[in-house]
Amino acid sequence: MKVVGWIVLGLLGLVVLFLLFLILCALPVDLNREYEDDSRFYWFLVKLNAHLGLFVGRVRVHVSGQEIVPKEGRYLLVSNHRSNFDPFVGWSRLIDDKLIYISKPSNMKVFVYGKLAHRIGCLTIDRENPRNSIKTLARAAELLKSGKRSVGVYPEGTRNRDGGLLPFHNGVFKPAQRAGVPIVVTCLSGTEKITKNLPWHHTDVWLDFIEVIPAEEVQALRTEDIGERVRADIEKQLALREKA
Repeated sequence: MKVVGWIVLGLLGLVVLFLLFLILCALPVDLNREYEDDSRFYWFLVKLNAHLGLFVGRVRVHVSGQEIVPKEGRYLLVSNHRSNFDPFVGWSRLIDDKLIYISKPSNMKVFVYGKLAHRIGCLTIDRENPRNSIKTLARAAELLKSGKRSVGVYPEGTRNRDGGLLPFHNGVFKPAQRAGVPIVVTCLSGTEKITKNLPWHHTDVWLDFIEVIPAEEVQALRTEDIGERVRADIEKQLALREKA
C-alpha cells in the first residue's frame, strides 16, 4: 500500500509541475498583442495539450476521410460545434497544417489555454460588434492568402449540445473567398457527451472529413449558397452517424 501511495503522490507531483510549467509559459503572452512570429515551441505546447486534454477526457477519436484534406496550401476548415473539446479534436489531427480557430473573446481568457491559443494566432470575433467581426474576418483572409495559417470556423457561432444544427452565420465563409482557398467540410459527433461521461466512462468521438469545395467554386458561389451546401453535407453525415 505504501508503494501505491508513493506512486500516486509521484504522479500528482508531476501533474503539479507540468501545470506550473504551463503557467510559466503562458505568463509572457500578451492578449493585447498580435504575434507575427511562428513559435515552434508554442505550437508544440498546443499540440501536446490537445492530446493530453483528450487523454484526460478519456476520448477516443475515430477519423474518416482525412485523405481528402489538401496536402499543399491553406484551407478554411468548417465544422459543426458541440463541445469545448472540439478544437482539441481538430488540433490532434491537423495542427501540423498550422490550423488556428476563430473563437469568441471569452475563450481567450480560459486559464492558460486561452493564452497558448492566442500565442499561435487564434482569432477572436465579437458578433455583437459588426466592425470587430469584419476586422477579424479580414485578418483571417490575410493569414490564409499569405499561407501562414489554415483557419477553422464554426458557422453556428456557438455550441449546440442538443443535436442537429443551429442557424449558420454565412459571413464566416468570406475569408476563403477573399483568399482564394478551398473549404474543407467536416462533421463532429460525440464530443457533447464527454463531460457527461467523465470520470467513469470513455467517449467515442467521430471526426468525419466530408467534402473539399475547390477554391474556384468557393469564389463563384454566394456565401448563402456555400452555407446551404455545407449544412446539407453536415446534416447528412450526422444522420448517418445516428443510424450507425
